[in-house]
Amino acid sequence: MQNEKTRSFEDRLNDVQEMTKKIESGMLSLEDSVKEYERGMKLLAELDSELKDMNRRLTELRTDGDTEDIHEES
Repeated sequence: MQNEKTRSFEDRLNDVQEMTKKIESGMLSLEDSVKEYERGMKLLAELDSELKDMNRRLTELRTDGDTEDIHEES
């Protein structure tokens, strides 16, 4: 199995969706449901952090682009 960080964002998000389906199916024991929930929450926190980082990077690029536009107009 690939390292979680090397897998695509979308693949890891799909994993969370699969975990949710397993938990909601009622087929897991309570202990296994809690383990899947913990694993899913950890993965969601990582994905949220990545999204925030991507948003920050896009904001910086947009800001840099606005600065360049101002310099070009001068």
